[in-house]
Amino acid sequence: MSTVPTTTITYQDQLQAKADTLTSLLSPFYKQALDVYPSPEQHYRMRAEFRVWHDGDDLYYIMFNKETKTPYRVDEFPAASETINALMKRIIELVKPNAVLRKKLFQVDFLSGLSQECVISLLYHRQLDDEWQAQAEALRTELNKKFKVSVIGRARKQKLILGEDFIIEELPADGKTYQFKHIENSFTQPNAYVNTHMIEWAIAQSQGLTGDLLELYCGAGNFSIPLAAHFDHVVGTEIAKPSVEAAQFNIAVNQIDNVQIARLSAEEFVEALAGKRQFERLKGIELAERQFNTVLVDPPRAGLDPATTQMISQFDNIIYISCNPHTLVDNLEALSATHEVSRAALFDQFPFTEHMESGVLLTRKA
Repeated sequence: MSTVPTTTITYQDQLQAKADTLTSLLSPFYKQALDVYPSPEQHYRMRAEFRVWHDGDDLYYIMFNKETKTPYRVDEFPAASETINALMKRIIELVKPNAVLRKKLFQVDFLSGLSQECVISLLYHRQLDDEWQAQAEALRTELNKKFKVSVIGRARKQKLILGEDFIIEELPADGKTYQFKHIENSFTQPNAYVNTHMIEWAIAQSQGLTGDLLELYCGAGNFSIPLAAHFDHVVGTEIAKPSVEAAQFNIAVNQIDNVQIARLSAEEFVEALAGKRQFERLKGIELAERQFNTVLVDPPRAGLDPATTQMISQFDNIIYISCNPHTLVDNLEALSATHEVSRAALFDQFPFTEHMESGVLLTRKA
């Protein structure tokens, strides 16, 4: 077993390196200083997953060194939330002496939130039976003496839910606290603290904008719902069914009455907006009645496809949230024919890694 990897670079140095890199990448389109939003240096990740190592009677978590691919023991994980760190220790204490719960357990996943709720997923290389369920119920009862947790057992073609398969997150943004259903194994922003900065930055860029907002890749409404107060109407599209269902729940729980979500890909919506195709999934959403002056996109790492890029170039204002600055730059090369970048930001979602989350506001050229 290898030792835990260490780094000698300080947080501020790595943040500055990212800011310098992003500034250089955006230099053909933006000459001003970036808005830079740092992360806490510890306890910022709301999700974590660990392999489980069986060593005789001992049981502990491991991770793998990215460079050498060798495993190393993990008894605590400072990057993860305090809730996850506390639960990591308690689960090992309870599972290690339990022959039923530890048998062929190979991974433990955590989904937590600022709300301190947590879903714990136990993954097995065996089928789970009534005996496992009884022991897992007892585990959950013991954990809930101090925490608020659900437990999920996963095996091949099995998913046993004890409690719920989601948490209710509470995100403070722009002077309000929003509730969001975050579902196990569905995408959520991993760094809740930086996520609130991203939401508030998007809200700030929306000041003074009018009309309706279109959001592509809206997920569970992370931006749609907080931005609803700043537009007449919001229409969001998302392809993942669990995220769309969570978005509908989030709209209701936050008592929002001007947001509609449709389960469509960005490519399908391009066809719908152009009148090339009709979709039953858009029933009740009258696109012709909307005054879409602004579009928000938060695409995957591959960025926007050419058809979507062309479509959003028709909007006066574009708020682009990116998890890959290189594909962002590729898209900006096309969008710069019609728009200019009027604001840019770096969001340090992933401290001590090379990953960069960024945002730009584009406005139509005069």
